[in-house]
Amino acid sequence: MKDYLRLVRIDNLVFIGVLMWVMTYWLSSSVLMTQGFNDLMPWWIWLMLTLGTILIAAGGYVINDYFDVKIDRINRPDKLIVTRTVSKDSAMTLFYIVTGIGIVLGLICSWYLRSSALALIYLLVPGLLWFYSASYKRILLLGNILIAFISALPPIVIAISQTAWLQHLYGKDMLQFVPIGHDLFVWLSGFSLFAFITTLIREIIKDMQDQNGDRELECHTLPVVVGDKWTKIIVTMLIVIMIGVIVLFWWNILPFDRSFSSFSTRYLLFGIIIPLLCELALLWSARIPSDFRTAQGLMKFIMFVGTMYSFCCMRMLFQVA
Repeated sequence: MKDYLRLVRIDNLVFIGVLMWVMTYWLSSSVLMTQGFNDLMPWWIWLMLTLGTILIAAGGYVINDYFDVKIDRINRPDKLIVTRTVSKDSAMTLFYIVTGIGIVLGLICSWYLRSSALALIYLLVPGLLWFYSASYKRILLLGNILIAFISALPPIVIAISQTAWLQHLYGKDMLQFVPIGHDLFVWLSGFSLFAFITTLIREIIKDMQDQNGDRELECHTLPVVVGDKWTKIIVTMLIVIMIGVIVLFWWNILPFDRSFSSFSTRYLLFGIIIPLLCELALLWSARIPSDFRTAQGLMKFIMFVGTMYSFCCMRMLFQVA
């Protein structure tokens, strides 16, 4: 059982569940209340959406390890699971089961909410994860961008489903006079953009860590094609863009909370911006796989801290209201 939990990356699945809970019961709830609504989607819809998302993600991790056996034997032989403790047939069966259940749960919610966009996500993502693992990850930048895009979807799933629920209750015409749908997508898309950029950074750093196996099996990842120096320059540019986005958010969205003494300003500075600068230092000093693994760990921490910023957003939204 322990090996199966490692195979599906149980810690990452828990993070997805926490992310969708925070996006729904803290951020979305706060946006709704500022507009005079108290109509969150029913708990069972949220639960089915979250379980569906978690199961599809679990299937993605399984199929990735299934196709990466040869690479993992070179890059991380001590962590190899498929073929060592879990057979390839068992891994494939697990993929079909968890992915199938995830799709069904997502489609049930899509049907109930009458949302074709939601249905499209739950049908499209499993296929993208399959093709990513089988071939796209070996194509220059395509695999990195694809995984970053998929990682950015959970907040969008919450925005789509919550808006669909309000339309189910009040009808599309009534909601045209209230900016609730716009506000939901603006706030949740901000977290989605953060997830996209930070995941893209982490995926490229991961390619730098794994380049020995990738080069052996002719994978055209960024470090293999352009080398470490240019890869570090590209990651540096992405980190600068991320810091720029945060500063723009601070300047345009928080005009009432911009003093250095404010909790929000200190949170962004010490929780995200300074760690991103530390990430730059780790990146440029990295030489061996373990160095890049440390840089990856710091990016995970930054992603978690960024997600938890939604608690600050709840407080700010009520200040604005």
